[in-house]
Amino acid sequence: MAQTLYFSVLLIALCSLSECIQRRYHHINIEKTWTEAQRYCRENYTDLATVNNMNDLNQLMKSINHSLWMSSSDVFVWIGLHRSSVCKWKWSLGDPVKYTNWYGDSNGPGHCVYMRDGSWRHQICNVRMRFFCYNDNLILIQMNLSWSEALRYCRENHVDLVSVDSEGIQFMVTKVIDESSTDAVWMGLRHSCAVGLWFWVNGEMVCYQNWAPGNKTAVDDCDHEVKSGAVQSGGDHRWISLPESQQLNFICIKK
Repeated sequence: MAQTLYFSVLLIALCSLSECIQRRYHHINIEKTWTEAQRYCRENYTDLATVNNMNDLNQLMKSINHSLWMSSSDVFVWIGLHRSSVCKWKWSLGDPVKYTNWYGDSNGPGHCVYMRDGSWRHQICNVRMRFFCYNDNLILIQMNLSWSEALRYCRENHVDLVSVDSEGIQFMVTKVIDESSTDAVWMGLRHSCAVGLWFWVNGEMVCYQNWAPGNKTAVDDCDHEVKSGAVQSGGDHRWISLPESQQLNFICIKK
């Protein structure tokens, strides 16, 4: 019981240290179909906007001129949510849907999603409207530091170590990791021997996973050095478990 309480307090402390924003949104004031908007975002940014939680939605709303919303009740903006079948919604990069903010029913004839006044509605994909793109907000640091030193460096100079909590964030990581000078790169993944599980430094539990075979279990090592998570620089960029004292490059979330 005491260990569980300690771990809960630890997560609260980690969450309060930083509000981790791993993507930066851009309102594009050009009218395009959903597919054209997707192509534009992929050519000029990372992709059409993905929104995984209320914090993402608030950041997305901040990225648009508030006077634009106030000037008209008919401002429609594409986001990256769409479906290829009747009931299966997904984000443009293929991420599963963790959070929704539907206005009314999510069922209907439209297979692409737009936002109006912060709420989501479906529409036929060939309608032309403005849209939101996003940029990955990550930076590779080519310094060799222990996991704890890397965490401190990111929090003092940027925001935090990266938390790879979705396929989309994993994709962003693969885009910045190629210049690494080490075989693996630290991310914000930590093992707790107190409760026997992995967690992200932003307070998220580990749902999305990309472990290399044999690397998820750290329970047997709890009498030795604490293990932290790194992503391999080559191959399929799988996750591996390493002693926290090992010196690696690392990925921060930029301010």
